[in-house]
Amino acid sequence: MTQTDSNDDEAFAEQALVQAIENQLEAGEPAAAQAVLNKLTLVGYEREESLKLMALVLAHEIRQMLDEDRPFDGERYEQHLRDLPELPD
Repeated sequence: MTQTDSNDDEAFAEQALVQAIENQLEAGEPAAAQAVLNKLTLVGYEREESLKLMALVLAHEIRQMLDEDRPFDGERYEQHLRDLPELPD
């Protein structure tokens, strides 16, 4: 795999995660998503930057889920969202 392929894959993954966040906002589920977006906007983050931060939290939860071979933990995901702009480890 070349560096370009890797960058393309990362860009695609980021785009997919940001779209997942947009879908959550549209559906109003989890409710914390809109509250977190509002909070980040209030403290000066642009919408696009806020969505990327939220996508990083989603990616973190998915990675943990796969690493630990467990179901998606919605409560933990929401808590990490609420902790933004501080990112999970």
